[in-house]
Amino acid sequence: MTAILVDSNVILDVVTEDPQWGRWSAETLARCAEGSILFINPIIYAEVSIGFDRIEDLDAAVPGDFFRRADLPWEAGFLAGKCFLRYRREGGKRPAPLPDFYIGAHAAIAGLTLLTRDARRYRTYFPRLPLVAP
Repeated sequence: MTAILVDSNVILDVVTEDPQWGRWSAETLARCAEGSILFINPIIYAEVSIGFDRIEDLDAAVPGDFFRRADLPWEAGFLAGKCFLRYRREGGKRPAPLPDFYIGAHAAIAGLTLLTRDARRYRTYFPRLPLVAP
């Protein structure tokens, strides 16, 4: 069975019924759930939480029996830092590592496929990472 880390943008598309991406995200998420174990990590949880006032509502949107909780491996922190350093050397302006670096590094280190609708950064900094993306 495949293990898939679900990026926050996919979850937010479904929860907010995004007019552009909601359908693709909902259909792809449902298809992936049929034959895979879906995971989120604390960074994804934090990004999704911004749209909720109460933790109970957030937990209803990302139920633990649908999205397994996975801790961020320490090795992923190291890899995220190295990718961020490359980003800065290539002219990136952000002063701190972006969540995408931690999410991509987590998937890469843990051997997970990443479900995302914004694959550009992942393809650039994690070229061997298996993606489910438009």
